[in-house]
Amino acid sequence: MKNYWTKSKVDRLSNMWAKGIPAREIAEKLGSISRNAVIGKANRLGLSKKLKERETDKTSGKELNINSLIANMKGCKWPIGHPGDEDFYFCGKEVIPGKPYCGEHCLTAYRRKDNNQKIKKFFKLNTD
Repeated sequence: MKNYWTKSKVDRLSNMWAKGIPAREIAEKLGSISRNAVIGKANRLGLSKKLKERETDKTSGKELNINSLIANMKGCKWPIGHPGDEDFYFCGKEVIPGKPYCGEHCLTAYRRKDNNQKIKKFFKLNTD
């Protein structure tokens, strides 16, 4: 398999990527390289836009340490939603002593192993 990524092409890719030029345009300028190849090479070089956004968040001090928030918070620590979304939050209800969750979320988090066997017997499922 022929290597299409010469040092000069990698340098040009890095420069254009840093300027924010779209991958499709970079591929056209480099010639005989697909957009996906450009994106893949940029990711392997560590030039991903997501990485740059994370670095910007870190330098601006906007990144929160979720682990320290969870350790210091009182109430149920069951996550609701997707971390990073604006509507993400933790349950916050009163916890069961010695557990990190409220009663409702403890039922979900702590299941007995034999529950699966009871369900199989109830529905007469044979998996053997």
